[in-house]
Amino acid sequence: MDVMVWTRQHISVIEDLEQTGRYVPTRQRILKDIDHHDLVLIAYDWLREQVPADKKPKDADYPIWLSPTEAATMIPSPTHPILELVIDAELITPININKWGAILNFSYIPLDEADERRHRDLIDRYGLSDAKIVMSRFYPELKQKIIDSWRRLFDPTISLGGDAYYGLIWEIDRDWIRRIIRSKDDQEVACD
Repeated sequence: MDVMVWTRQHISVIEDLEQTGRYVPTRQRILKDIDHHDLVLIAYDWLREQVPADKKPKDADYPIWLSPTEAATMIPSPTHPILELVIDAELITPININKWGAILNFSYIPLDEADERRHRDLIDRYGLSDAKIVMSRFYPELKQKIIDSWRRLFDPTISLGGDAYYGLIWEIDRDWIRRIIRSKDDQEVACD
């Protein structure tokens, strides 16, 4: 079943689509386009390793984030337009927004409230935060415990206070583009 989704991308993605008919995110592109990429890539590298090899093209290093509604998409700009896509729903991996936010903040994803209390008590004894532990070389066991908890991203029975989801895919095909939105009022039809 096809669904409509939205993604905000750098203008260079449109150039790739026009030239090759396809876009896949690579490590080089991320290093060029994202501020503080050294920190962000800790989470993205982890995510990349969690996805089965048959779910992504061999040349795709990182995912492309999708919004399930146009209203939930970031505001477009001339350098970062929104692509409105129509794609097969089977290509989309749903990602819980709150859990992904916890991962980007290098936080522990607890099983439940009791597990959260145990974890807080443990790191409070060290006088540290989850983020300091993950970014440090000095607490490898605690760091691994936090990173291992990130697997709960894919467990729908574990909640972090909300059920809102993003989606991710590993490539964009030019044929999936319904329109390119460069401003709030833009209705440009794209990529014939």
